[in-house]
Amino acid sequence: MSYQRNKAVGTYGERVAADHLRGIGMVVLATNWTCQFGEIDIVARDGATLVICEVKTRTSHGHGGPFEAITGQKAARLRRLAMQWLQVHDISPPSVRIDVVSVVVPPRGGPVVERITGVA
Repeated sequence: MSYQRNKAVGTYGERVAADHLRGIGMVVLATNWTCQFGEIDIVARDGATLVICEVKTRTSHGHGGPFEAITGQKAARLRRLAMQWLQVHDISPPSVRIDVVSVVVPPRGGPVVERITGVA
C-alpha cells in the first residue's frame, strides 16, 4: 500500500474512532497532538478519567490485527506521551488510562470498531 493511501486510511480510522468515542459518551479533547516524544492520536475524557487513545486502522488482517501492533515499547511511549500532555496542559486528573481503538475497514460495508481499555 502506498504511503498516501496508508495516511488516508489512518486519518479515516482516527475520525471513525473519535466519532465512536463521542458516541459512547466520551469527550474528545484533542486529536493528533504532537510533542518531541511523538504523537497522541486522541486525548479524551471519560468522566473524570483522562484517556490517551492509540488508534490502529487496518484494511485487512494480513499484517496482523490492530491490537497486535501495541508492543511493550509502544505502551511505554504512550505513557511518556501521556505524562508530557499532562505537564504541558498543567492538569492533574484523578486518573489516566491508555486505550487502544481498533478500526478495521473491510472491502465492503462499514468499519468495525473495537476498544481495549487500560492497556498500559
